[in-house]
Amino acid sequence: MTQTENSQPRFRKKYDATVVPALMKKFGYDNPMRVPRLQKIVINMGLGAAAKNPKLIDAAVTELTAITGQKPVVTRAKKSIAAFQLRENVPIGVMVTLRRERMWEFADRLITLALPRTRDFRGVSARAFDGAGNYTLGMKEQIVFPEIDFDKVDSIKGMNITFVTTAGTNEECRELLALLGMPFRS
Repeated sequence: MTQTENSQPRFRKKYDATVVPALMKKFGYDNPMRVPRLQKIVINMGLGAAAKNPKLIDAAVTELTAITGQKPVVTRAKKSIAAFQLRENVPIGVMVTLRRERMWEFADRLITLALPRTRDFRGVSARAFDGAGNYTLGMKEQIVFPEIDFDKVDSIKGMNITFVTTAGTNEECRELLALLGMPFRS
């Protein structure tokens, strides 16, 4: 099955048309294959309260499936920790890894729809890079996504969204995300 130009996600077209030439010019890359690109986006919902209330996991799976269009994996505790009343192999979160078209579509919806809907939004932190060209964004509530029906939400759940790139430095990763439209705080 071949993919036509029209079925390509909007952010993928933007990356090919404007981001690649801009990064080549700024960092002096001689080959377009050296330009940093998004590899995957990992969304993680840690639900520590799920150790006592297992129904939280089902709700999180449903909501994350609606947000991403892909069924998440249930993560389980690796060790028993008495202080947290946690036993080994108890479900404590859900995560999903997005690649290719789903990754580009999610990035588009996150940057253009969800982040501007966040209460008191002044931009995302410009310091959440890990030194290896990855960026992690924490969100306090899942209801900023238009796919979530506010009336059916039983509890507000936060999530971590990690953009994994091929960039070698924080500066390259920041420039890549800024050119894609990520609203960094100044």
